[in-house]
Amino acid sequence: MRTARGADHDVMFGRGRTELDVLVLRDAEVVAEGLREALADAPPEQRPGLERAVALVERAAAAPDADLRARWVRERLAAAGYEGPADSVHAVKALREAAPGLSLLSAVLLSREAAAHGPDPVASKG
Repeated sequence: MRTARGADHDVMFGRGRTELDVLVLRDAEVVAEGLREALADAPPEQRPGLERAVALVERAAAAPDADLRARWVRERLAAAGYEGPADSVHAVKALREAAPGLSLLSAVLLSREAAAHGPDPVASKG
């Protein structure tokens, strides 16, 4: 039953929203710039390592937000000791326990996104 407040009230309090309440922060460009500056002044023996570091950071900077969110979910689930499918009810529960401020809707959407992205390519190379 709708009250006189209508849809605006529902949106204000979170009902009817479909977006995630998760913000992806990126600082890889700042790190890459610092590495490039160090590379410019580096002696020859340090250049190969710094060149490799720049390449790794640039690759990380190019990762889509969805990949970063999926990695975040997998890291939280692993820290909670959860090893099953990322989009299961148990995963959503573990994710919400690992990140207490996360809404149920956000946890469900994040877990589905993580499952759709498959295993973490960085972790599987380790």
